[in-house]
Amino acid sequence: MTLKLKTVVGLDPSLTGTGIASSLGWCEVIGYTPRPNPLTGKREDHITKLPHRERMAAMRDVRNRVVTTIGCPDLVVMELPAPSRSGGGAHERAWLWWELYYTLTGGYVPVALMPNNGRALYATGKGNASKTAVVDAVARRWPQWTTEGNDNAADAVVLMAAGKDWLKQSVGSVPQTHRKALEKTIWPEFLDAEEGEAA
Repeated sequence: MTLKLKTVVGLDPSLTGTGIASSLGWCEVIGYTPRPNPLTGKREDHITKLPHRERMAAMRDVRNRVVTTIGCPDLVVMELPAPSRSGGGAHERAWLWWELYYTLTGGYVPVALMPNNGRALYATGKGNASKTAVVDAVARRWPQWTTEGNDNAADAVVLMAAGKDWLKQSVGSVPQTHRKALEKTIWPEFLDAEEGEAA
């Protein structure tokens, strides 16, 4: 009997810094890079300040770079959007989230959806843990993934680790209380966790 290892990617969508972490051992953060506005020559520091045509092009660029970086893993664990999140760009963030979900599932990549508090719970044991606490937990539990203290990368590592755990191919042990986060996650019906065992 041989173990059929699955490649899992954690995905924390953001226009300014999408966190991506692979079970193959790498992390990356991809987001909008300010460029001079072709109409004014001014460098816009936030994507929501761009004129609509340029904004759409910038958003598509972020989506395309994220999808290319992810490739075709066996499972993507994606953080669900937080409806209560305040601040500008909610419209644009929603577009990016749905575009990533649509593109991945349309390409037959199984996608699991983990809520924000589930991600914090899996990392720290507390669903309301701060971003700093999650970064610290990732540095302790999964030091082989280099996040350089970036909370987007750290979130992605947690999502990836939870996916590997669900597939029974854990990349590091967490207490059973932390694993309750797996129950809060929407797992793809057509990918059986048992497939991760012996094949």
